[in-house]
Amino acid sequence: MKGNSRKYLPLLLGFACAVGVLLGAALDFSSYTSNSLLSNNKKKEKLARLIDYIEYEYVDDVNIDSIVDVTVNGILTDLDPHSVYIPQQEYASLSESMKGDFVGIGVSFYNVNDTIAVIQPLEGGPSEKVGIQGGDRILYANGKPLFNKNISNDSITEHLKGEENTKVVLKIYRKGVPELLEFNVRRGRVPLRSVDAAYMLAPHLGYIKINRFAESTYQEFRESLLELKQKGATQIALDLRDNPGGYLAEATQIVDEFLPDDKLILLTRNKKGAIEKTFATKKGNFEKGKLFVLINENSASASEIVAGALQDNDKGIIVGRRSYGKGLVQREMALGDGSAVRLTIARYYTPTGRSIQKPYDHGNEEYFSDYLNRYKNGELISADSISVADSLKYVTPGGKVVYGGGGIIPDVFVPKDTNFEKESLNLMLRSGYMDRFIFEVLENDRGYYNSLDFEEFLQTEMVSEEILQQFREFTRRENFQVKITEYRPVLKRYLKATMAQQLFGSNAFEQIVNEGDRMIEKVIELSSEE
Repeated sequence: MKGNSRKYLPLLLGFACAVGVLLGAALDFSSYTSNSLLSNNKKKEKLARLIDYIEYEYVDDVNIDSIVDVTVNGILTDLDPHSVYIPQQEYASLSESMKGDFVGIGVSFYNVNDTIAVIQPLEGGPSEKVGIQGGDRILYANGKPLFNKNISNDSITEHLKGEENTKVVLKIYRKGVPELLEFNVRRGRVPLRSVDAAYMLAPHLGYIKINRFAESTYQEFRESLLELKQKGATQIALDLRDNPGGYLAEATQIVDEFLPDDKLILLTRNKKGAIEKTFATKKGNFEKGKLFVLINENSASASEIVAGALQDNDKGIIVGRRSYGKGLVQREMALGDGSAVRLTIARYYTPTGRSIQKPYDHGNEEYFSDYLNRYKNGELISADSISVADSLKYVTPGGKVVYGGGGIIPDVFVPKDTNFEKESLNLMLRSGYMDRFIFEVLENDRGYYNSLDFEEFLQTEMVSEEILQQFREFTRRENFQVKITEYRPVLKRYLKATMAQQLFGSNAFEQIVNEGDRMIEKVIELSSEE
């Protein structure tokens, strides 16, 4: 019995610490010390005394930090699927990805044979401005060698990042140039784009793809929208497929661009029942134009706020498949040691009053297996397989019937291409196999590829049968088999798109990948209807 007590003692300690941490994060007690906080409540005083006993009297040393991390995760998991703990070592990178920019020289790179090989300078970053190109090898930074060392990407980044406006002298090897090139790069803010693409799909149809809702998303979106209007867009296709969400405020500002003044965008309700409503303002730039919103089973949270607000206000046509079903609002709260917790503080509701949060009362494992359940029950193939409850039926002002209870159901359903080989191609894109292969292809004739302009690139086949066979051999070496014979056109398009991304950026990638995309084809068809 004593052995079992000792076994669970560290867990109890972690639980006690975690309770105190969470209470401190949820309430604003910044003007008090932790001791005075604990003394305000007998139960907290008991926990504090237990911690002291263990810290000073327990026979063995206890790693409190690691136990607290595990225990906090356990506590949050029991609350809901979206309340999460962010450890100190992960917090900085996660915050950076949502901030919209970072300070550095602005390159994406591979570590090839212990040498930093530039994939491409990032658009709008310092390296692009001074003329660094894809394929360049960064050998020295301020005289320090960065080659022939088994250093991690994090270590490399430390040499290249720094304070804003500080300078770093880079010495670079460029294929075909006999001497090392020297670049004086002033570190600056490098945008982390959340708008992947903005271009014209058809003479009057503009296309905007958003990959997440970060701090800069609304500004990026607005600039793209105005640019497309100048090109003649009277209709917009807003692509929110695979967008996991982000900041609620950015989503509501984007909705505001499409809705007239005083239209309700969403409601939030907290644990006390307090309701907060968000309304559209007068600033909309596309209130009259025709709108299509593309969603799929991975469109979540802020993406669903956008789709739900527009659908409930009878604005535009929602195209695709039922969205993820996340209707919980999180707030990030610092825990005082560099870590943080994203705690669910409210539920949100669409303008008709529906909640789109899918159930999670059977545990997180079943909750996160929902995609597999949709696959099995045929929902990804047929709209008739979508389960709806009459008790969760709502009606929009225009008379359209919509449903709550789990995700946004589209107005126009487009089935998923569940072909195994297409799924394999998508997996390959996410895993980086195709990226690495294309980098090697470009390296074979970097001068030629870097000299191409995008229009010339589009008109050229680029992916020959020889490259296709090379890719087949590459995947064999990597133990990732692809059937080339049956899926040659799709594979060629993906290879060309990956090549375009490394040469010209994400906008070029999306233009090529979208050729032959079922959902895009449906939108173009709908846009031509009167």
